[in-house]
Amino acid sequence: MDIYLPIAEVSVDVFVLLGLGGAVGFLTGVFGVGGGFLLTPLLIFIGVPPTVAVASSANQLVGASVSGVLVHWRRGNVDFKMGYVLLVGGLAGSVFGVWIFTLLKRLGQIELTISLCYVILLGTLGALMMVESIYAQLRLHRPGVRRRKLHQHNWMHGLPLKARFRRSKLYISALLPIGLGFVVGVFSAILGIGGGFIMVPAMIYMLGMPTAVVPGTSLLQIIFVAANVTLLQAYTNRTVDAVLALVLLVGGVIGARIGSRFGTRLRGDQLRLLLALLVLAVAAKLAFDLTVPPSDPYSIAWEKI
Repeated sequence: MDIYLPIAEVSVDVFVLLGLGGAVGFLTGVFGVGGGFLLTPLLIFIGVPPTVAVASSANQLVGASVSGVLVHWRRGNVDFKMGYVLLVGGLAGSVFGVWIFTLLKRLGQIELTISLCYVILLGTLGALMMVESIYAQLRLHRPGVRRRKLHQHNWMHGLPLKARFRRSKLYISALLPIGLGFVVGVFSAILGIGGGFIMVPAMIYMLGMPTAVVPGTSLLQIIFVAANVTLLQAYTNRTVDAVLALVLLVGGVIGARIGSRFGTRLRGDQLRLLLALLVLAVAAKLAFDLTVPPSDPYSIAWEKI
């Protein structure tokens, strides 16, 4: 059953959109990542314009993240103080990112920028995840191999403005999570992602947070950053399709609740390997689309007033 998207100006099967939202919400619940890094390219594949896909994906992340946070909060796996500090940087970064998005849109380079950034980010992310999951598999077969520490103390831990995060058992500079939140906020605005695939590893290896606390804390920050990006994109660029966002939101909330329960029953290395293969496949498809000459080299475009 097709549904017309007024802002995107295309008709799409509503069950395909529900399936995409549910799948991304499932990943949100399992890994604590927003899932926008997969949702935006998948929307582009089914014909949604990149600018609309980016802005509308951010809205879907709000509902999926709220659902995931509630499950982690009930288990006591959310560091609210760390989440609020990350949020300070995330809100500032999202405002700066929307300004860059608007500038690139006026220059006519936003669609190319989105595609190139996704090819680079997804290719790098997928390769790193695959290598890490393969090493994890090897460690299972060689239990005598010494495991590395999750994080090492370096110059970053000597920065000023130290703060104590009791739930995470950390005493570090607040500048670290603020800076991390800022970077994620910029990516969220430009690419329509929650930034969890950057934030989750950084929270573990750079900040040194316990792994059990990371997914819920990451999702807490994503809620408010994604909501801020949605409002700014709707007001500044008018690229948020409410119909598209609503359908994705319904699927995302359902998928996130299932994923939050499902993730605790599976081995992490196997899940990461499967996710790495999926991410690399999406990156390869985007790279292929960028290199193949279009069937119609000429097109007429106009800007709506």
